[in-house]
Amino acid sequence: MKNAHPRSLTLLICSASLAALSACGGDGDGDGEPAPPAAMPRACADLAGLAIPAAAIGLPTQGGSITEAVVVPAAGTGVAALPEYCRVTGSIAPVDGTAPNIVFRVALPSAWNGKAVMFGGGGLDGTVPNVAGNVPAGPTDQPVPLGRGYATFASDSGHQANAAGSLDGRFQLNDEAMRNFGGQALKKTRDAAVFVIEARYAAGEPARAYFAGGSTGGREALSVAQRWPADWDGIIAWYPAWNQLSAMLGGHRSSRALAQPGAYPNTAKRVLVRDAALEACDALDGLADGLIGNQVRCNAVFDPATASLRGAPLRCPGGLDSGDTCLSDAQIAALKTMNTETRFNFFLASGSQGYPGYNVWGADLGITTNPSPLQPTVTFLNLGTTPPAMPMPPTAPYISQQLDQVIRYGVTRDTAYDSLSLDPENPGPWAARLSELSTLLDVSSDLSAFMARGGKLLLAHGLSDVLVSSRATAQYWQRLRAAFGDTAVDSFARYYEVPGYGHAVSTTFNATWDSLTALERWVENGTAPANPVTTDTAGVPGRTRPLCDHPKWPQYKGSGDANTAASFTCAN
Repeated sequence: MKNAHPRSLTLLICSASLAALSACGGDGDGDGEPAPPAAMPRACADLAGLAIPAAAIGLPTQGGSITEAVVVPAAGTGVAALPEYCRVTGSIAPVDGTAPNIVFRVALPSAWNGKAVMFGGGGLDGTVPNVAGNVPAGPTDQPVPLGRGYATFASDSGHQANAAGSLDGRFQLNDEAMRNFGGQALKKTRDAAVFVIEARYAAGEPARAYFAGGSTGGREALSVAQRWPADWDGIIAWYPAWNQLSAMLGGHRSSRALAQPGAYPNTAKRVLVRDAALEACDALDGLADGLIGNQVRCNAVFDPATASLRGAPLRCPGGLDSGDTCLSDAQIAALKTMNTETRFNFFLASGSQGYPGYNVWGADLGITTNPSPLQPTVTFLNLGTTPPAMPMPPTAPYISQQLDQVIRYGVTRDTAYDSLSLDPENPGPWAARLSELSTLLDVSSDLSAFMARGGKLLLAHGLSDVLVSSRATAQYWQRLRAAFGDTAVDSFARYYEVPGYGHAVSTTFNATWDSLTALERWVENGTAPANPVTTDTAGVPGRTRPLCDHPKWPQYKGSGDANTAASFTCAN
């Protein structure tokens, strides 16, 4: 991916005239024979029907083809402007004829900057991400990658979802589809997209290639850096489910706890536990502003069984549910299960031995009374509106629905199986299958080859994420530092945590950051990120906070505008 873009431009210029071939370089043996004609760029319409040979793809397939190529006119103004581009849709055929195709899409701007961005997916994938969209938590005051002139691409990871979207797990009945979801579709898509890019522009491979993803897409981002480092110059991974099988098992333990009689907290009780945690922890960072900056300290001092709210005990008298003004022992036990580690009492081939708890204290678990237009998404991704049960309701917590699909289709492959009966810590007869799946879904933290080639990594995670735990990302970061040392890791990677930010969206602090520009400067100019700032677009629109190098956190200096990053310092 290090081809110099000026050379690519030269190829375009030289291909314009056969008379100029001698100036563009001959065969070098001095016999006067002309060089072969250079490849010519193709019009958008000419890409339709293009065959992608299996040999162009680095993993086994039966090749691919372009099913549609249409010119999309320029639209929008200012930072929302998109240029004219060629939108290409294609498919990659599986080796197993019973497996679904990989559907992918490429956006090819008419004025190309010579670089490419691939987008990761989310959940169980199954749909093609918007190639005209933004990177996760991208800025609202800068153009999206396509608007900056990037060729962008993405795929559905090798299966097509039904109306359940990212919660459709039927594909797991097919082994090749499962391997594609586990990561192989990423390589196949990348190679097919590069083939299309080269055909369109006749300028060689992109000069730079970046990958951006969050959640499952974050796992995908770290997977390509680890497995195919030569393909990528830079990686953006937000809230990455890097050990996704482990994360699923940790979430399933929480689901089983929430499914116990009387254990599921309604909206009123979610407000209580959030407000009690804020009362105890909000000022630990020096400022009572609705954000818990020192989450580690909060996790150490807050206990819902002994906490109070406005002078009244949070726990119901005698531990029995007496209404919406307190939490019962069953509800406290479920929340504490979410907060604590899941331990695997069986062998996982990935080497994982457990999954850390979630930062429940202070998080929005799904407060449905919040009028924000973002709140339905927050609730959907967190605890939903009904408890886990069998059959699994479509309004149950996201992780409960996801694991119902994974267990019935991917683990037991028995669609009538009671998913809540599987104990994630002691799975009995399903231990071997879970171990096998861990080799697909838990990504290694060995980034030695990516680091050696000069790749750069930006990691970020919201501290109020109760779907994928920021504690797990901190463990990934600790593994990197233990393996390579602080100096080496600082030369190619950064990790930031954002107080108040949930999983992909938040009504408390909806984080945005121009990570793509930061990555470009580091990869292309050698300028590492320095004092980055994240901007809230929902809780207090325009409010800023510093992005602190982990494990530091933003501490209020004691004076200054509470909504300005300059009023905070990064403390240990």
